[in-house]
Amino acid sequence: MNDTEKLLRRIPNVDKLMHSPVLAVSELPRTVVLDAVRGVLETLRRCILAGEIADIGDDEAICRAALEEARASYFAGVRPVINGTGVILHSNLGRACLSENAAGAAVRAAGSFSSLEYDLEAGERGSRTAALETWLKKLTGAEAALVVNNNAAAVLLILSAVAAGGEVVVSRGELVEIGGSFRVPEIMEQCDCRLREVGTTNKTRLSDYEAAVNENTRTLMKVHTSNFRVVGFTEAVSIESLAALGRSRGLPVIEDIGSGALVRMEKYGLTGEPFAADSLAAGADIVSFSGDKLLGGPQAGIILGKTKYLKLMKKHPLYRALRVDKMTVAALEETLRAYSDPDRAELELPVLIMLSAAPEVLREKAERLYKLLADNGIEAEVTQVFSTTGSGSVPGSELPSYAVSVTPGDGGAAALDRRLRLGETPVLGRIVKERYLLDVRTIFEKDIGKTAAAVSEAFK
Repeated sequence: MNDTEKLLRRIPNVDKLMHSPVLAVSELPRTVVLDAVRGVLETLRRCILAGEIADIGDDEAICRAALEEARASYFAGVRPVINGTGVILHSNLGRACLSENAAGAAVRAAGSFSSLEYDLEAGERGSRTAALETWLKKLTGAEAALVVNNNAAAVLLILSAVAAGGEVVVSRGELVEIGGSFRVPEIMEQCDCRLREVGTTNKTRLSDYEAAVNENTRTLMKVHTSNFRVVGFTEAVSIESLAALGRSRGLPVIEDIGSGALVRMEKYGLTGEPFAADSLAAGADIVSFSGDKLLGGPQAGIILGKTKYLKLMKKHPLYRALRVDKMTVAALEETLRAYSDPDRAELELPVLIMLSAAPEVLREKAERLYKLLADNGIEAEVTQVFSTTGSGSVPGSELPSYAVSVTPGDGGAAALDRRLRLGETPVLGRIVKERYLLDVRTIFEKDIGKTAAAVSEAFK
């Protein structure tokens, strides 16, 4: 009998492992553990046959490996994580965090019957987004409002209802990809619209739009380049000028402003981000933006504008397919309600709390995290860094912040990063020159202790 055959014979029986003390006390469903055991044993067989291992270890080690696989499989999916990256609207981490009130509203809507499409006063069927539309009109001055499930859906609905069968005039410099390989020209194609590009990537003039208008033109469109910025030898047409051209030619003007701030970002030192109310006041007929970016609400696509155009959208077959669910409605209502008092919004909405955090507050927060780590014997220091807004909001902008820079120890920063990502409480930071940084701007106060505990555990 050769060495390979001897190793294969040593692979334990599945039933024997399932009755081991390590697996017998597992809180996971038996079928999940059983699948993991079979998977680990199959991996052992493949590795033995390939000559990759010289020993399979004892039964307890195999059981622990299976238990780790079982837990990873069972808990895979959406999990809470601690965001130490300094990216406030991190697309991979769910973008905007909801306020406690908005999250509570979503939970209540999910766990009970609700007046979603029932008018309590009239005692008959109502509209699921009536209250949302009222709030949006109050907050922006729009004639009418509409909510769908994200901003890509908003653009899809707008163009399908207003421009199908005709041409949409857009600057070449605004034919953006908005993430996930989702591109504006491809959206237009799906809407049965023909794209009419004007100008160049860096310069587009009003005369370019004027020359492009013909009998087939259905709309003029402006797209905020929210995930990049072109600087230097550039020229773009303002929404005021484009709206004036649209009125003179009897054409609706659409503006996709991307992030959709309902407070002016200049107060946080951020410039260049469109303000929904300004776009409407400037004459845009239809404005769209996201609900889960600078607005600080759940994923949604918000459409504002002239009543006659939004009526077309409400009647379009796509509207029902793109509508929001009850949890989104409830969370967005509560988010908009906070904006009725700007001071309340800044104290309540996590996005605005993070954007408005003062440097001295962030430093004190970083020093508290540092002390907790130092008390556990972990080498670290407080350092100045820059945070970003993320998710294509205010591209190129940076916010002065503070981070705890952790000396990674054995295995380097990449190994520490992996241990923290795979811990019981996943922690994400960023690596700069072999130092592991935890930017405290995006770490909630309630998570400072958890962060320290997770880092300490990763060093054991």
